[in-house]
Amino acid sequence: MTPMPHLSHTYCLFFSPLISYPLQLRTFYSTVSPIALIYTIVVVGPARPIAPYHPVSSLTMAQPYQDPNFDAAANSKRERALGDKENHGVGHATPEYENPFGNEEFSEVKYRTLYWWQCGMIMIAETISLGILSLPSAVATLGLVAAVILIVGLGLLATYTGYVIGQFKLRYPHVHSMADAGEVMFGQFGLGRFGREFLGTAQLLFLVFIMGSHILTFTVMMNTLTDYGTCSIVFGIVGLVVSFVFALPRTLRKVSWFSFASFISILSALLITMIAIAIQRPGNGQVDATTKIDVATGFLAVTNIVFAYAGHVAFFGFISEMQVPTDYPKTLYMLQATDTIMYVVAAVVIYYYGGKDVKSPALSSTSPITAKVAYGIAIPTIVIAGVINGHVATKYIYVRLFRGTDRMQKRSLVSIGSWVGITLVLWIIAWVIAEAIPVFNNLLSLITALFASWFTYGLSGVFWLFLYQGQYGRSWRNIFLTIVNLLVVIIGGCLCGMGLWVSGKAIHDQKGGSSFSCTASN
Repeated sequence: MTPMPHLSHTYCLFFSPLISYPLQLRTFYSTVSPIALIYTIVVVGPARPIAPYHPVSSLTMAQPYQDPNFDAAANSKRERALGDKENHGVGHATPEYENPFGNEEFSEVKYRTLYWWQCGMIMIAETISLGILSLPSAVATLGLVAAVILIVGLGLLATYTGYVIGQFKLRYPHVHSMADAGEVMFGQFGLGRFGREFLGTAQLLFLVFIMGSHILTFTVMMNTLTDYGTCSIVFGIVGLVVSFVFALPRTLRKVSWFSFASFISILSALLITMIAIAIQRPGNGQVDATTKIDVATGFLAVTNIVFAYAGHVAFFGFISEMQVPTDYPKTLYMLQATDTIMYVVAAVVIYYYGGKDVKSPALSSTSPITAKVAYGIAIPTIVIAGVINGHVATKYIYVRLFRGTDRMQKRSLVSIGSWVGITLVLWIIAWVIAEAIPVFNNLLSLITALFASWFTYGLSGVFWLFLYQGQYGRSWRNIFLTIVNLLVVIIGGCLCGMGLWVSGKAIHDQKGGSSFSCTASN
């Protein structure tokens, strides 16, 4: 076989292990293979590299070492707004290492326009969706004590790893995606291009699968509201069209207004579900502090909690469009306080009244009429959360194509047409994957285990170790943080390995369904 240009090693590394899995995964392989091929031809082939790679140390060694600390990052409002290297004590930034959107003073389209609270709302809308309604089932599986400890513990850990992502962005303002971060880290070994394509492919694949999950959820919602009024494929196409239309804005500032509707939507649906279950009391208040379960069942519940915090994959892109990047910690704390509190309250209350047999999503534990009302109110969050992930996926390709040019800042036919075309293709691919793979939800668990474990947890430990290489023993604080981040990497690896095992087992045990069926599975 003739190797594909530029991405052959990455492509084989991602997909060749799947050949040894059963029929369902071979279906997945045959479906996803064209995506990697399109990615190779459209993105990797014609696009210029982000920049000719120069070892990062060559830009920083001339300056005294300085921690990437948000509080000490800037001395004036102007410097904070610029957010470039020369204002953060790490040397003068060459053009290829500046913010990906460049100088926007005379731009027709300005991207760096987000206030910190707008960015926070986008992060909340991207992270908190109907997945919150699967947490009561996880509590029933794991037991109340273990589940609450995991929800709070993983939430605190996600806060720290999110902060490290901000540190990395502060040190390297040109980083717009996980692909850029991969180029920076692998570049010191002469493998900058490999690192970029490796993490870029992983990020894009993960985002497309999340988009597909939202289309599938939209289909299930429409089936519930209409009592299976028509073929599920039709509802899937409707979800595709609606998501595509809302994904057309090119800037996150415009998307941020949708995020308010998304948050109000999920909060309202959650309150309706909790009140309905508290009134109906299907579980009669029976609570198990601990449970006895097998490892596979328990860890499958853990993956649901991990997925609830799986928003970190988009954080680099969000920070890139903030007016003041050094305000990022406020957006992070806003997100983590909101999602952790909502997760604990929803999981405990619904489990307490729903009992050990509470269903996932928890809406299914209420009466049919209540479920319809809650699903109807949840329509904005079902759509918008998927749209935000789709926006990040489209923006990644868009920036790769036009970085270093003035195309992104214009309202020309090429600029707008490219955005619309990329958006449409990605949403069509997401719809095809959701409809074509009979065991989509278990495969989503597989993808979550493979990618969310690293994007949310493990990679941040690697980022910190990269940022502070040569400084591990400089102080007791650094020694402590070195140990902490090594543990973060180990936790990410364990979540990935165990998650792959339990997800693969679930796929193996599940009977294969039919592709493009008129009956949606949830």
